[in-house]
Amino acid sequence: MLRKVATKQPNSRMCLVCGLKNPFGLHTSFYELDSKELLAIFKPREEHQSYPGRLHGGIISTILDETIGRAIMIQSDDEIWGVTVELQVRFKKPVPLHEELRVIGRITKDSSRFFEGTGELLLEDGTVAAEGHGKYLKAPLEKIADFDVEAQEWGVVASPDDPEEVDL
Repeated sequence: MLRKVATKQPNSRMCLVCGLKNPFGLHTSFYELDSKELLAIFKPREEHQSYPGRLHGGIISTILDETIGRAIMIQSDDEIWGVTVELQVRFKKPVPLHEELRVIGRITKDSSRFFEGTGELLLEDGTVAAEGHGKYLKAPLEKIADFDVEAQEWGVVASPDDPEEVDL
């Protein structure tokens, strides 16, 4: 199904998932879709492996957690962030390295203090390789970490590879 990209979310400097200057990071880009889902796109490398040629399950859990947790930013102001309370992951297929992978995340329940969401890691052919469900505490960023927007280089970084629409 063809989905329109509404906007791109910010990246940071050193985050393991979205940090563009983290040499060991995933360098993931996040896109808000017209379906109110969040799309993450990344390409894992050798340093992300467990068994040779396979993405580590902890990294799979990490990208699902980040994508589901960031999905709250679509429907709320940027001042509300999620702190993971619970995360359940179901691994269905081996995940290869060096291929563009996609993760889709969405909010399934939203209350004043908590939100819940689900997500799937998709292989290049669209096969679901892993599924996740998470519960998160809503919190303003200043209560989570000492976060200096400028020092962390938090911002949207345009790329010629940014899609205008995606086929999911």
